[in-house]
Amino acid sequence: MRRQIHGILLLDKPSGMTSNGALQRIKRLFCAKKAGHTGSLDPIATGMLPLCFGEATKFSQFLLDSDKAYYVVAKLGIRTTTGDTEGEIVETRPVLNVTRQAIEEAMSQFLGEIEQIPPMFSAIKVQGKPLYELARRGIEVERKPRCVKIFSLILDNFESGEIIFRVHCSKGTYIRTLVEDLGAVLGCGAHVTALRRAAVSPYGHSLMYTMPALESIAENGGINALLSCLLPVETAVQSFPAVQLSTSAAFYLRMGQPVRANFPLNSTMVRLISEDARFLGMGEVMPDGRVKPHRLLAVQDIAMDSTGT
Repeated sequence: MRRQIHGILLLDKPSGMTSNGALQRIKRLFCAKKAGHTGSLDPIATGMLPLCFGEATKFSQFLLDSDKAYYVVAKLGIRTTTGDTEGEIVETRPVLNVTRQAIEEAMSQFLGEIEQIPPMFSAIKVQGKPLYELARRGIEVERKPRCVKIFSLILDNFESGEIIFRVHCSKGTYIRTLVEDLGAVLGCGAHVTALRRAAVSPYGHSLMYTMPALESIAENGGINALLSCLLPVETAVQSFPAVQLSTSAAFYLRMGQPVRANFPLNSTMVRLISEDARFLGMGEVMPDGRVKPHRLLAVQDIAMDSTGT
């Protein structure tokens, strides 16, 4: 029996599973009516995959648009068709004159705003078809460069042609492409051998649950124990400034009408809070200082018993 469940689960996705496969497995475990993930991780990748249940899906775009942090292991001297270990080797080159200093100098070239050409093995759609479907058929099409931002690149280790480093980057960054481009600068090529997403803003290094842990919780504590693993919907947008609305202002806002805020706002998006400190949703600040609804909770649904049907 499917349940109305609202909240966010930070799943520690295992390697070898697609993000959608992980979502469907967790959705069945929770017997949830509605759920979605907030941006795919490659099958070889592990780590933080926020899953949104029920009303939280309305705010998944904010997590899709947020910064990410990764731990990366890359092998120098080998290029593959996919940019990681899932692909076939297309080139092997000697790793010559590559030192820690050379790697750090090469990394510095990728800091700040850069352009990336998305890999063929990606979920980007061209004429309605994902690129990876074309790539599997041996078809390569032209891809437009995308602007992304690399906030930091920190080299942790370099040994036996393998580098381990950390990345803090903007949405849309392809780590496989970053590694391939880094290998090109070093003159030897490279591919990803391991990838772990450590953080999705605003969650930082928050507690994640593995699938075995969740299955154990379900077996020993049932649905109520599982529900205790969920974060409140509001946490997805906790980095935005809050605006508390009077009861009358909240009423008109739910009717779709802009309302006047009680103080000047310096953000285009704000969290909307009721007089009794309940999260109402997100509002968009208009040029005249009023706030109009952007994404609102269906308050009646949130108030339901999450174990109901």
